[in-house]
Amino acid sequence: KLILVTGRELPDLKEVFPELSIFDKVVAENGALIYTPGSEEERTISPAPSADLVDKLKKRGVKPLSVGRSIVATWEPHQATVLDVIKKLGLELEIIFNKGAVMILPSGINKATGLTAALSDLRLSPHNVVAVGDAENDHAFLRASGCSVAVANALPAVKETADLVTKSARGKGVEDLIHKLIKLDHLIARKRSRGVLLGTAHGKKIYLSPVETVLIAGSSGIGKSTLATALTERLVEKGLQFCIFDPEGDYDGLQGAVPLGDASSAPSKDQLLELIDKPDNNIVVNGLALKVDERPDFFAELLPGLGSVRYRTARPNWLIIDEAHHLLPKKREDTR
Repeated sequence: KLILVTGRELPDLKEVFPELSIFDKVVAENGALIYTPGSEEERTISPAPSADLVDKLKKRGVKPLSVGRSIVATWEPHQATVLDVIKKLGLELEIIFNKGAVMILPSGINKATGLTAALSDLRLSPHNVVAVGDAENDHAFLRASGCSVAVANALPAVKETADLVTKSARGKGVEDLIHKLIKLDHLIARKRSRGVLLGTAHGKKIYLSPVETVLIAGSSGIGKSTLATALTERLVEKGLQFCIFDPEGDYDGLQGAVPLGDASSAPSKDQLLELIDKPDNNIVVNGLALKVDERPDFFAELLPGLGSVRYRTARPNWLIIDEAHHLLPKKREDTR
């Protein structure tokens, strides 16, 4: 999926770049307007500009002055006048800078909120987003994304925010990034805090990368499920979606997760796919109602649908398979 996140107003954007159809979503006006090129649907997620504000700015000689569906914009050095007018009118507005541009928006509206709204439409998680930026107004949505990238010509502060910095500037940097993504299928963020904290060793924090696979093994009763449960708590803290396959009901009542199935009723594939479609849902698939010899077939039946969701959305971010020998016996060939 391709999303454009910009401070520009939509009419201006269409004029300077008519090929908007290449994007699945466009977040314009620095997060205030969501546009779907395929259907040409537009919707704002913040109020229209105050008429008093626009009138006062014009009377104070602020120009150029652009008024969008929600945004009001001008250029430096008018920021002092803008701030003074906002203060005198008692409005709850923010000033956001963009390499000389001065953008006025309702408090709390930025590229991150706009991106969140667009991702909700697409049923995608911000953890699966690679975001690219270069200016002051990019900090919010870079921090909200799973992997943030600054192009080589970005402001120094933006480079500090980003996980990665491209070697090339501007569009060439983005082009190189896309080629790398296609080749590797993932990017490893340099900021270790992007991962899941496992614990400490020799005084250093150890993080689990989102692309790693973990095997928890050992004899019965030593706390394997307890450790896995602790891991889910860290996933919830990070907002990472997980799905647990629980053949023996060890995760019954797990906080932050929706239970599916119980000791008397087996979970269904349709229920699982309906729940997993929403990025905020974590799911425990309880197979206690199934006989031991039924469990491998049940798991094999669920995998294609779940694989399709992961292909489209890269979710759930984590699959946790408890008692793996129940669901993936060595003799099976159809669940590799």
